Amino acid sequence: MSRIIVQSLCALILVAGCSVTGGPVVVQGAGSDDLLKLRYGPGLGYKVKLGLPDGTELVRRDCVTELGQLWCRVSLAKAPNITGYVSADYLSTP
Repeated sequence: MSRIIVQSLCALILVAGCSVTGGPVVVQGAGSDDLLKLRYGPGLGYKVKLGLPDGTELVRRDCVTELGQLWCRVSLAKAPNITGYVSADYLSTP
């Protein structure tokens, strides 16, 4: 019975993390000497489109989990036609 509860809680957490969409976010935690990589797809195996410094304003579209890592499809706030995927670990709400 407890296994079912744990699985249900994990599913709820996953859905809650992925349901936050369409909102403004900011790149945070990449570091002063590094850039967050905007990728063509959700995962490290995809090519890098461009690098984003801390403070870059983005719009989060949707998120997916790939190999245990949450990746969000985003667009640049000032250039909405530029889209890609970033690790959710580096996104913060303004």
